[in-house]
Amino acid sequence: METNERVIDVTDLRRVYGGSYEAVRGVTFSVARGELFALLGTNGAGKTSTVELLEGLAVPAGGRVRVLGHDPYTERDLVRPRVGVMLQEGGFPSELTVAEAVRMWGGCTSGARPAGEALELVGLDRRSRVRVKQLSGGEKRRLDLALALLGRPEVLFLDEPTTGLDAEGRRATWNLVRELRAEGTTVLLTTHYLEEAEELADRLAILHEGRIAAEGRVDEVVAAQPSHISFELPDGYFPGDLPPLAELGVSGHETDGRTIRLRTDELQRAATGLLLWARDARVELRGLDVRSASLEEAFLRIAQDARTETMAGPENRDEVAAR
Repeated sequence: METNERVIDVTDLRRVYGGSYEAVRGVTFSVARGELFALLGTNGAGKTSTVELLEGLAVPAGGRVRVLGHDPYTERDLVRPRVGVMLQEGGFPSELTVAEAVRMWGGCTSGARPAGEALELVGLDRRSRVRVKQLSGGEKRRLDLALALLGRPEVLFLDEPTTGLDAEGRRATWNLVRELRAEGTTVLLTTHYLEEAEELADRLAILHEGRIAAEGRVDEVVAAQPSHISFELPDGYFPGDLPPLAELGVSGHETDGRTIRLRTDELQRAATGLLLWARDARVELRGLDVRSASLEEAFLRIAQDARTETMAGPENRDEVAAR
């Protein structure tokens, strides 16, 4: 279903609080129709501030944003009926039943689904007569999602959609999001669960202090980080007994007693060379662990590098980048 049409288009977006604090500092990205794009970042990175501008909840301090070809703030009447929004926390009248809350929201939504259909989508159909105040935190998140889906949106904003859900509820939500994407819905997701982004996203951007520190397909962002090999040498062997690590494609290593940790951008070459050496030397590599980089490792490394660059200041950034 994915096309080259830019459904979300953001250029040099900026947001300022209190006249001086710049929470979003020149963010640029686009999302194609039918694509799921994840915005990641530590607390205070600017994720929610960015998403609120895309949802038309505030005016940018600078830059340009278009959703479905329109300014979501000044042309809200053209954008809002085609968009679904799941905020970090919904506010429902606590005395209403689940079905009453959905019907009330449906009365404000163009072309709303029947309440029962929306609740069935998120697995709350059997809780329709329960008062909102009696729902668990995870059930309230599912109710938030049901309301976001009422208008059959072309674009769906999901802000921390699985916070408070148990493992089963999280997986069910992931499957629903995949189905929506397969049907052509464009999804912009913010999440603190890196596994969630790795499972769902076509592309992602990692924000740090209001700027994009990395962007691309999930596999591209992960592949830019080194893979790891770790093992323990048996008694009588020392790190100096290993073959020349550079010849194996190893870019760096650490030792902790007899435990060796290798970093490499050529995982197959390094692992093959190491195993051949161990075979020929009749060495048992205890606790051998060979793994590619994960999105979590990439995220932590990118955030750390961005933090180091910020602390270094403009005059030292070329030196930091060279490392």
